[in-house]
Amino acid sequence: MSKLTLGNKFIDVSDYGRPAARIIVQLLKSTRVSAVHLTLLFVVSGILAIYCMGVEQYWTAGFFLVLKSILDAADGQLARTKNQPSYTGRYLDSILDSLLNYALIFSIAIFTNANFVWALMAFICMQTQGTVYNYYHVILRHSTDGEITSQIFENQSPKAFPEESQAMVNFLFKCFRLLYKVFDDFIYALDPHASKASVTPKWFMCMVSFYGLGFQLLLMAGFLVMGWIDFIIPFFIAYSVFIPVFIGARRLLLK
Repeated sequence: MSKLTLGNKFIDVSDYGRPAARIIVQLLKSTRVSAVHLTLLFVVSGILAIYCMGVEQYWTAGFFLVLKSILDAADGQLARTKNQPSYTGRYLDSILDSLLNYALIFSIAIFTNANFVWALMAFICMQTQGTVYNYYHVILRHSTDGEITSQIFENQSPKAFPEESQAMVNFLFKCFRLLYKVFDDFIYALDPHASKASVTPKWFMCMVSFYGLGFQLLLMAGFLVMGWIDFIIPFFIAYSVFIPVFIGARRLLLK
């Protein structure tokens, strides 16, 4: 199962791990393994990537970053395949993504003796880029009968599904808002009427997908494999140059 209906799928360069994720889901769909288990497993993969960077095993680090993306795609798909939607899983996934991004960037800063101010800027840029992708992707899903566990405007804690604790959902929602509110509000301020657009072309979503977390990690893995770890932090700062291009294109061409 996919987040989008068949007719609304687009070439999503950030979702390159989907074929491998489908294989994982097929192997696990009849087991007791849950989506949250896979979410926790992608954290392990991210930590292993950081360790491998620290000992200069860059090819292995790149492998674990790509594996993290695959597991990140598989957890939600497993939940949909088992018909086990969960706000607990939805928020936990996003929270751990943010914390791992922070750990990755600042670990790279330590390994390369980079200035921590630049590292913080790279983290902020990376989070903002991901928010651009998520903002338009969630709008597309809501406008085309796709998966709607994620909301366009995450302003209040949702009602928990019967199988999960409302207290846990409330707690995770607060953590999620703490980590993402500033980025969500910033992108919304730049393009507040995006959800009212009559159409979101596939070419636009394909462009935006270059900011998806999966592609960000693929780029990071590529830099590591090439031995360019010192350039990761400045690259992600410079990579934000396309944010006004994407948002400007949406506002001018896709009313």
